[in-house]
Amino acid sequence: MANKAPDLTITRRPTRAIFVGPVQIGGGAPVAVQSMTNTDTRQFAATLAQVERLAAAGCDIVRLAVPDMKAVKAFGEIKRASPAPLIADIHFNHRLALAALDQGADAVRINPGNLGGAKKTRQVVEACRRQGVSLRLGVNAGSLEEDLLAQYGAPTAPALVESALRWVRQFEDWGFQEFKISLKSSDVLITVAAYRELSRRVDYPLHLGVTEAGGLIAGTVKSALGIGMLLAEGIGDTLRVSLTRDPAEEVRVAYEILRALHIRERGVELISCPTCGRCRVNLFALAEEAERHLLNVVTPIKVAIMGCVVNGPGEAREADVGLAGGKGAGLLFKKGKPVRKVSEKEMLQALLAEVAAITGEIV
Repeated sequence: MANKAPDLTITRRPTRAIFVGPVQIGGGAPVAVQSMTNTDTRQFAATLAQVERLAAAGCDIVRLAVPDMKAVKAFGEIKRASPAPLIADIHFNHRLALAALDQGADAVRINPGNLGGAKKTRQVVEACRRQGVSLRLGVNAGSLEEDLLAQYGAPTAPALVESALRWVRQFEDWGFQEFKISLKSSDVLITVAAYRELSRRVDYPLHLGVTEAGGLIAGTVKSALGIGMLLAEGIGDTLRVSLTRDPAEEVRVAYEILRALHIRERGVELISCPTCGRCRVNLFALAEEAERHLLNVVTPIKVAIMGCVVNGPGEAREADVGLAGGKGAGLLFKKGKPVRKVSEKEMLQALLAEVAAITGEIV
């Protein structure tokens, strides 16, 4: 596939390794992509179908909300059929965490700030230890401990870090170290500052995310900035992009962030121009159709669809497969070399055929 510049490398922060099912987090493992279902967990068929779609999109780990005991029962049924490791997301009731662990959860996500104190939190920690599973210590700006809010006046970066360190010390006093940490705020700069500081203080794996980031555009921008800045500094072992969208979109955005930083690649990197007055083909329709057909490609491959002769041939040559548009036609490139001229109506199929030939996948 297309070569990457050899000098553009990111040195990852060393962290200890934990596991969520078979997936290693930290310890030099690839940055893992996570998402969360937005179906009602109690609806077995709908939730399992979404888990399967997320796994097919490349999601390494899937998290499910577990709000009550009926959801716990469904979680167990989904877990037994799931193609991906499952995390039980628990708030307010530690008994739900204990029950989810009994149902085979690969990990639990808790926020001790809303779980009811150290005694209840310790019961969850001890259950994780007994069953050999990991835990995510999730600190969230929206549910910070009252004493820290009073001390800092707001859910600031130092307040988030202090909350995390408080529980890190407590977990260590209990002899438990199989956990990762998240420090989430909807404010990008607070999130980045908090993770930077915590990464200097501990060597536990860090789960990155900008919480409640918004819809597709706002959420993508905020996540790309917050998660991207941290990853570029070598901080972060797993991540979740939070969007008010189909969660499969979260996985796509996550891989685009990782790909842009040359950290991890999956599927098609589609390059297309914004068009201008020189464009003589319907590039919008062509790019949209190509993207739709190429969504399920797993092999890393670079595809360029350009609208005119200014930058088109150059970008097309740098791609594995490229099209440079002309007047009602385009020049098809493969591995940097021009292959043939195709009419506008042949462009899509010609492009897809070359991608299929290179990847060996059906598109």
